[in-house]
Amino acid sequence: MTTPATRSLSVARVLAVLVALATMFGALLADFVIPAGAAQHLRNDAWLPHAKFHDAQYIVLSILLGVVALTLLVQRGGGSRSRVWTACAILATPWLGLLGAILFPGAAVHDPEFDNVSIIGLHPQVLLAVILLTILLVAVLFTARTGPGELT
Repeated sequence: MTTPATRSLSVARVLAVLVALATMFGALLADFVIPAGAAQHLRNDAWLPHAKFHDAQYIVLSILLGVVALTLLVQRGGGSRSRVWTACAILATPWLGLLGAILFPGAAVHDPEFDNVSIIGLHPQVLLAVILLTILLVAVLFTARTGPGELT
């Protein structure tokens, strides 16, 4: 029988799975596969090899973090509150890292030679990070409506 608590965990789990997929594939697609984004990142001839290394490192870390979180969510018992919270914390890591990177001296969200579109005043990467972090927060709030060990 489905209860409001188990429905809340199911919603939280689905939201976290969606963010896991975006985390696994987002940086890879944006920085390496999709031509417009790749031209600004790994396929940008103006970038030094060490800068490309760090972008590749971010891509691999995002894939690994997404896989770990997805594994927590889809395994038996993956709907438990603690698993959903752990997966959300793991998934928040690269997106919080993206936002935190803006604070470093000399860092920029994009290179000046590229005219990136702004959406509601934000670079698309920053907007995506804010949206995904908000989805993770909503997932965590949904789990607050359940008991500590309830499973879906």
